[in-house]
Amino acid sequence: MPRKAAQVSEADKHAAAGGAIAVDRALFVLSVFRLGDGALALAELAQRSGLYKSTLLRLLASLEHAGLVQRHADGRYGLGPEVARLHAVYAASFSLEAVVMPALRELVNVTRESAAFHVEQGEHRLCLYRVDSPQPVRDHVRAGELLPRDRGAGARVLRAFAGEPGELYDRIRQDGVAALVGDRSPDLAGVSAPVFGPGGVLAGALTLTCPAARYRDGFRDDVLQAARSLTRALGGTAPHGTPGAAVPD
Repeated sequence: MPRKAAQVSEADKHAAAGGAIAVDRALFVLSVFRLGDGALALAELAQRSGLYKSTLLRLLASLEHAGLVQRHADGRYGLGPEVARLHAVYAASFSLEAVVMPALRELVNVTRESAAFHVEQGEHRLCLYRVDSPQPVRDHVRAGELLPRDRGAGARVLRAFAGEPGELYDRIRQDGVAALVGDRSPDLAGVSAPVFGPGGVLAGALTLTCPAARYRDGFRDDVLQAARSLTRALGGTAPHGTPGAAVPD
């Protein structure tokens, strides 16, 4: 009789509800390759995935047949040429706006405050995308507007995760979020969290703004959750040790 695993493998922990187990396992095997990996030995793949080597060999045979992995002469496995082809197809069709705007709309729907996505732009920060609060009293920044690089929650997050020294930036890196009242304007509050792309590269800052009188502590969790989801949607991973930021599923 086939052996049963003593505990649930990492691959099975990430299986889709109602999905095909073999497909979930095969896709998880692909996901254990990390930035900087070349080829991996069967033992390393087994350790990362938690799968038996016998199971892995069957999955790798199917992945190799599809061109998603390739077996090197020394017996180790690396990603195959089909991965590069799929990446090219994805890159050609990718639209940052199509990914970011739904995340902003959802955050506005949850909080009823304004949400924006900021990126660094020379000596300023750029409000790249923006969704306004449905409430009449709000700040009136528009998409495309340049804002100070040294004031406001979004600016502080961009500087913190670009390595800016200082007590404030250390705290933001430690918390994974900036929640500030009156930093850019005395009557405004802002909550911002970093969004990362592949390899832990900072993609931008997801920021919620509101009148200071409407600020509440619960916005921190709302923004952190939205930033985690957006990082995943961008195929990103947070640098090791970043609190609250997305990690691979």
